[in-house]
Amino acid sequence: MKKLLLILLVLIITGGNLTMAKELGQPFAKGELNPYSKFFTGTTHLNMLVTKDDVWNSSIGNVTFDAGARTNWHKHSGGQILLVTSGEGRYQEKGKEIQILKAGDVVKIPPNVEHWHGAAPKSDFAHISIEPNLPNNQTTWLDAVTDEEYK
Repeated sequence: MKKLLLILLVLIITGGNLTMAKELGQPFAKGELNPYSKFFTGTTHLNMLVTKDDVWNSSIGNVTFDAGARTNWHKHSGGQILLVTSGEGRYQEKGKEIQILKAGDVVKIPPNVEHWHGAAPKSDFAHISIEPNLPNNQTTWLDAVTDEEYK
């Protein structure tokens, strides 16, 4: 049921433009190598689904992580929402325990909360990243997540 609701939400967000991906059974193609890879550990891909324009005040991208790949620590001045579409992932806010993420999970990250997210050590992972409150939502990239912090 969660998967069906997620697909319906994606259909609404994208105006019905749903392209099935073969990778991970996720609803979107994983896209090209992530152009922001200098802020990630491991291999990730990015498929931008919605970019900010005069109508939509948000940015929505499908991010696919190879097993063990993860973002650096970072924060968003306008917050971030993650919709997990497949695989197993990890999410952590600075000073808190790591959370395990599975398909259907939703993570609402308040503005200016330092965090990281990525794949589990032995599982590829994909999520939709929504950056609301544009154009004032700025991402501040910080240090890489160490292997000790990750495990």
